[in-house]
Amino acid sequence: MDRNEEIRRQIETLKAEHRDLDQAIARIAEEPPFDQLHIQRLKKRKLILKDQMALLEDQLLPDIIA
Repeated sequence: MDRNEEIRRQIETLKAEHRDLDQAIARIAEEPPFDQLHIQRLKKRKLILKDQMALLEDQLLPDIIA
């Protein structure tokens, strides 16, 4: 497996986890009373995943010296 395929696979894994967290947050928020701290932690995890995806996607793009 070449490096780009491995990066794409990692991105897809992170995207799946991001979607799962989004669904979990929605489910928790639907049924009051809900734990606001728990939701904040899940949202923070989502942001971390998004940052990781962005870093990996940057690795897929070639460096262009302008």
